[in-house]
Amino acid sequence: MLPAEVVLARALIACPSVTPADGGALDLVRARLEPLGFACEAVDRNATRNLWARRSVARPLFCFAGHVDVVPPGPLEDWASPPFVPTIRDGFLYGRGAADMKSSIAAMVVAVERFLAGHPEHPGSIAFLLTSDEEGDALDGTVAVVETLKARGEVLDYCLIGEPTAVRQVGDTVKHGRRGSLSGKLRIKGAQCHIAYPEQGRNPIHQVAPALAELSETCWDAGNAHFQPTTWQVSNIHAGTGANNVVPGHAELLFNFRFSTASAPEDLERRLTAILDRHGLEYELAWTLGARPFLTPRGPLAEAVATAILEETGLTPDFSTTGGTSDGRFIAGICPQLLEVGPVNATSHKIDECVDVNALSTLARIYEGVLNRILC
Repeated sequence: MLPAEVVLARALIACPSVTPADGGALDLVRARLEPLGFACEAVDRNATRNLWARRSVARPLFCFAGHVDVVPPGPLEDWASPPFVPTIRDGFLYGRGAADMKSSIAAMVVAVERFLAGHPEHPGSIAFLLTSDEEGDALDGTVAVVETLKARGEVLDYCLIGEPTAVRQVGDTVKHGRRGSLSGKLRIKGAQCHIAYPEQGRNPIHQVAPALAELSETCWDAGNAHFQPTTWQVSNIHAGTGANNVVPGHAELLFNFRFSTASAPEDLERRLTAILDRHGLEYELAWTLGARPFLTPRGPLAEAVATAILEETGLTPDFSTTGGTSDGRFIAGICPQLLEVGPVNATSHKIDECVDVNALSTLARIYEGVLNRILC
């Protein structure tokens, strides 16, 4: 027989929950939590379904958080087995969301079931914060639940997010913070003309090139003890009419900063604008602050996680802030102790996404071990 966490993971993977749909996954989780005494609340907004489930009202409040939505599977013919038909091959569970992050949610639910079987009258409270809008725009998911909790003065003492954080094996890496994300849309104004008479126009590609060279070579900061240096990258550049004999009238660029606590977004905006101005460009620039960086200092949750991982795997985890953003950026404002612990990240968002079946069981035991150390 398969372990309970694997059975539940398979059921969740079978839900076609391409963001922002939940595909019935939240109903599956709710059906497991309500018999355990959780008060389950739908905090839906627009097309997004969210679940806030809490057992007891006592402090401290320990919350498991995550998302059931997944990225699109891509070409179905490229998968060895259908992405929403969970399949076990050679000790791995395959399917979209296996790594990111339906297996983590299954491990969380089973960990809570086992913990409550041994500690039905435990101190404090346990909660789940689950969304179907993490892989998309993230406008109506976790942020909506956090806004609801803030409005009624409900705060979290500890939060564990199940993002896939491991590099080689479960437990080797814990995320204790994330970099910020600052994006820009830059439109360089030129003057269109016949390419044989460039003196009659102004080529925005030629104009912006020296500025791009300077921006790409700029040291924005040196990072710090917890964060790598801030990076700046162009993600898209477009200009022209499609014809090869026309100087374009404008050029558009999309770019992104991934920044550490060593830089403030306002300073990055000011420095980049100063470079553009110094090169004499005529431009329009729109900014989007996707996330501010956050960092959880070492404390009770970090110690509980590290001890549980050591006990189950023999590993001393690396506490890291690398990688992209997560919904932790929203939760950090109402929770002083927030960490991310999950399966190996190697196949996330890829064709034939998968998770090691044995590692999934290890993850469930790690989660249960954390509960034992925080709430007992």
